[in-house]
Amino acid sequence: MKALYGRVSIEDQSTKGYGLKNQIDECKKKIGNEEHLIFLDEGISGEVLDRPGLTQLREAVQSGIVTEIICYDPDRLSRKLMHQLMLDEEFRKKGVFVEFVNGEYAQTAEGQLFKNIRGSISEFEKEKIKQRTKGGKLRKAREGKVLGNYGLYGYGFDKDKNTYTIDEEEAKVVRMIFDYFTDATSPFKGINGIAKHLTEIGIPTAKKKQVWHRQVVRQILLNESYTGRHAHNKHNTDGNYVRKQSGQATIQSLRPQEEWIYVSIPRIIPDEQFNVAQEFLAQSRRRFAKESLNQYLLSGLLICKDCGNTMSGRRVKWWGNYKFIYSDIKNTAGAKVKGCGNYIQIDEIEEEVWKHILKILNEPEKILQYKASTKERDYYQNELEQISKEIEKNKKGRQRLLTLVAMSDDLDLTEIKDQLEELQSREKTLQTQYNQLEEQLKGLGIDNSESLMRRAIELKLTLKEELSFDGKKEVIRSLVKQIAVTKEKEVEIYLF
Repeated sequence: MKALYGRVSIEDQSTKGYGLKNQIDECKKKIGNEEHLIFLDEGISGEVLDRPGLTQLREAVQSGIVTEIICYDPDRLSRKLMHQLMLDEEFRKKGVFVEFVNGEYAQTAEGQLFKNIRGSISEFEKEKIKQRTKGGKLRKAREGKVLGNYGLYGYGFDKDKNTYTIDEEEAKVVRMIFDYFTDATSPFKGINGIAKHLTEIGIPTAKKKQVWHRQVVRQILLNESYTGRHAHNKHNTDGNYVRKQSGQATIQSLRPQEEWIYVSIPRIIPDEQFNVAQEFLAQSRRRFAKESLNQYLLSGLLICKDCGNTMSGRRVKWWGNYKFIYSDIKNTAGAKVKGCGNYIQIDEIEEEVWKHILKILNEPEKILQYKASTKERDYYQNELEQISKEIEKNKKGRQRLLTLVAMSDDLDLTEIKDQLEELQSREKTLQTQYNQLEEQLKGLGIDNSESLMRRAIELKLTLKEELSFDGKKEVIRSLVKQIAVTKEKEVEIYLF
């Protein structure tokens, strides 16, 4: 059966004016009334090989369903010559040839050479377009024009003059943030305190959300644009469009400062106040960090088995009396996962864990038996399954947005871009978590019982004397990788 393949990127739709319908109509003219299948990729760059429609086409070729492929033009198949050659070779091995509407390529040496040259020209044209676009943007910046509306909080955007204008309502919030942060008498200490205050008094964020994240406040304080100097060509983002579409993490690095191009925009913050804010930011960890009033033996080791949050030590008021607990609740401004409310009293769990450690130290030969009794592998596998589902959900959400952009002309691209970046950031975080858990799961298959046993025997010698708090802490961290706590107060200790 014949297969028709079409692809259109966002850039192709907006600049060239031909869409998927036109491509497929032209392909249908070529085959007449013959039976066919259609494979499409909407809103995906030709530089990306991992495309849903193309993947389905390749699978159909491998299974023998497809006997011939019709495509409008070689650059619809791929923008990269290497990818074109690879696909062509893959299809030929199954006896499937590709025909193009825009250019007849005979199955001869000369025809193949011409096809390769056509692919090279397509790739060259793409690169030239990128270079011209970049050159045009830099020229506009040197002329003092803002290159686009990046949604800078505190400003509106004048499309006719290509510059920012002050949004007085948002500018008041920007000034408030700088005032709170640089005023020594401010009641809101640090970035987190300011973010919480803005959330509490109901000021919406740039995206009209009700919760302010501490990182957003920090980005505002770091942004030199508020002094009237807006920098272009500041970051090197080459290749990020392709990385983003193929599901990879984007890479952003600072260019040398001499390559930055500054454009004048209306000022919101005086230079002096901005400079003070930068000094305070540099020392903020020392300036606002509190000395821990209490000691927590298991700090950094506890996780909630129900929601996955880490559990931190804190003092809480309980019927008029203060108690010390480990809790999974996160009060940081804008925290993504607040926790499920799981807690356990400190003396209860610390005593239980220390008893386990003493048992291990006194009977090191039973370490293997103890490790086998824990359900650590089940825990990691369940976590990996949940994260995998979240990653897939994120990818589908991103693909829906790209498809929506490809099929509509009247969308707010700034809002779409924000949503795509949010999904990409979320996916990057999830993928990092997945990779870490996968490595830890692999480590479970390594029998390190002997080395753990030797370590336990060595540590046992330290028990001849009464251990200090720090001594106990060191012993626990030498043996314990993680401690999981359920809402039912069940405790599982995972050894290295």
